[in-house]
Amino acid sequence: MTIATIYHNPRCSKSRETLALLQANNAEVTIIEYLKTPPTTDEIKHILTLLELEPRQMMRTKELEYKQQNLADTALNSQALIAAMVATPKLIERPIVLANGKAIIGRPPENVINIL
Repeated sequence: MTIATIYHNPRCSKSRETLALLQANNAEVTIIEYLKTPPTTDEIKHILTLLELEPRQMMRTKELEYKQQNLADTALNSQALIAAMVATPKLIERPIVLANGKAIIGRPPENVINIL
């Protein structure tokens, strides 16, 4: 049995589809509603390492908060972008699944099959 963690937003259809896919594949799932329990700086750094992405690649760049906080500014370093995700978890792309020492963004939800 695969043990997985999903950073989940129950209001997001892709997040719900990804969770259903994990459950259909008999994964033992820990659900973290990241809007209620935001990841820490260290947790985001760990997820980014597993995803092999830069912070901006894990951000929802079309969110109003992204524009309001001027996060498209290329002068901002990784630390500033990670701090923005900690302070405003709505900016974090969803869903993110961790399993078997790997991570993947569930867009499309079928992506998660690759790490189970």
